[in-house]
Amino acid sequence: MSLYLAIDAGGTKTQSLLATADSASGTTRILARASTGSIKLMRVSEEEATASLRAMLKELAAAAHISLQQITRTCIGLAGLTTPAARTWALRTLPALVSGELILCGDEEIALDAAFQSGPGILVIAGTGSNVVGRSASGQIFSAGGWGPVLGDEGSGYWIGLEAIRVALRAQDRLGFGGPSSCLLRDIELHWSLSSLPELVALANRRPGPDFAALAPVVVRCSEQGDALAAGILESAGQELAEQVALVFHRVARLRGYPAA
Repeated sequence: MSLYLAIDAGGTKTQSLLATADSASGTTRILARASTGSIKLMRVSEEEATASLRAMLKELAAAAHISLQQITRTCIGLAGLTTPAARTWALRTLPALVSGELILCGDEEIALDAAFQSGPGILVIAGTGSNVVGRSASGQIFSAGGWGPVLGDEGSGYWIGLEAIRVALRAQDRLGFGGPSSCLLRDIELHWSLSSLPELVALANRRPGPDFAALAPVVVRCSEQGDALAAGILESAGQELAEQVALVFHRVARLRGYPAA
């Protein structure tokens, strides 16, 4: 019996699935599923990532009543795979935990396959982080963004939450000079159970920092209540993602001989 392990390791959570496949009939049967938190090295340490991965796989094997050394092939889509540290960690850690062939790819690649069934298309990934990835008809993959929370991830939940605080603080500075009022600071303080602006500033500047992505729903709620600053942040997020889509589309268009403009 051939056993196949699939792992989707995004910026927020990690999901796994264990299945068998019958090559004669072409049918598959799911044996077990398990999940854990993020194992993305831009968000957690190698020690945390390894411990979370090991615990998830142990739970998966127990649910399926199999040994991890029986696995025929593993495919993992790992967020942040473009960084050498993430690739090195995955190549070192996974073979030590499971047997069989290892297929290592970015989480954007498995998302492309899920959306377009190995065909051409452009996919916008905007969760905790962000990335835009496209695949041409010939199979070439192009991407834009995805440089992590410090250097990029424009339009992501993290970017929206952090930008909300930045924009709201600038508005606070301008309030006495005709600047707009906003519910953002108040609602962010309530979300984080804080009682003052100094507490908010201290928490936002802490390292490691808080979960800025969790503030995205707060921004959406303020926008729905008519807050112009919140609406502007969401519009900017959409514009950032649209610009990256245009960059990927133009690269695919050039490959096909279409004009870039």
